[in-house]
Amino acid sequence: MKRQLILEDGTIFNGEAFGSLEESIGEVVFNTGMTGYQETLSDPSYCGQIVTMTYPLIGNYGINRDDFETITPSIFGFVVKEYCDSPSNFRSDENLDSFLKANNIPGISGIDTRKLTKILRKYGTMKGIITKAGATDERASEKLAQAIPLTNQVEMVSTLKPYVSPGRGYRIVLVDFGMKHGILRELTKRNCHVTVVPYNYSAENIMRLKPDGIMLTNGPGNPKNVPEAIEMIKEVIPHIPVFGICLGHQLLALACGANTDRLKFGHRGSNHPVYDFETSRTYLTSQNHGYAVTKASIELTDLELTQIALNDKTVEGVKHKEYPAFSVQYHPEASPGPDDTNYLFDRFMKNIKNFKAQKEEV
Repeated sequence: MKRQLILEDGTIFNGEAFGSLEESIGEVVFNTGMTGYQETLSDPSYCGQIVTMTYPLIGNYGINRDDFETITPSIFGFVVKEYCDSPSNFRSDENLDSFLKANNIPGISGIDTRKLTKILRKYGTMKGIITKAGATDERASEKLAQAIPLTNQVEMVSTLKPYVSPGRGYRIVLVDFGMKHGILRELTKRNCHVTVVPYNYSAENIMRLKPDGIMLTNGPGNPKNVPEAIEMIKEVIPHIPVFGICLGHQLLALACGANTDRLKFGHRGSNHPVYDFETSRTYLTSQNHGYAVTKASIELTDLELTQIALNDKTVEGVKHKEYPAFSVQYHPEASPGPDDTNYLFDRFMKNIKNFKAQKEEV
């Protein structure tokens, strides 16, 4: 079946339909990863977005039971140059087409994804519609014009109720703004007792859980659309060690008085170089975000810049000058991507240990 991807600037891409036959409107973005399409499909940070994979062949190792980052995918569409309907891998349970159909995600293949990516890099991310071939340009343009950008993506993907992943180590409250399972895996690997709570859980309720540390997870959308989380962070940061990732990093910065701004086309992929001022080393990182902390705004806060992106010099890491709180813009748990920065989870554990020792001395 023929299908079209139409951008809000009027550009039309004609291709083949796969996955769900539903029509879908979302923000069109691109991911530069050569592998990891299953983790990309199941990353809640893509909620509301139509994802374009720049690597030309997608689906060749199928879909397996182990590489999901959430149970229910929340992306709005999937765009590829070529998809493989006969995967070859010993872990494969199904092909990409059947997975997308089962989760009601429309896909389009056979288009020039290089051309699409160059448009997005030049003009920035924009709305797009995946629709059946033959739809009039006027109808599609009208639908795109009427489509209101989402502001509640975090609410859409966050857990509704608290739940526990038991352990005998430090007690961690994990605030779920769209958590990837890789974060939870890293904490449970360190034997932490993790209580996952909704994005709007109050500081009072968090403190009643008597946590040793608080983890702020990744998530979709504009951090300024989650004001309740910003207020919560302001209240807890003087009392409990905090570690923020991606959206959690942006929320921590906002809570400390810094500002965030929208990037032209964002960082999405598993090969982004980041320079660390503390270690004087460069790390390759996995990233997925469309907003970033503005560098100039940090100077007027109690935050210290710790890491920058080498490609565009945007803020990649901060730490608080007084409290044991730090955050990074990328994904140290990878999933997919390099595990160069996995040590940050150990740093979080060390911060908790030192903070508890200081309290005992007092």
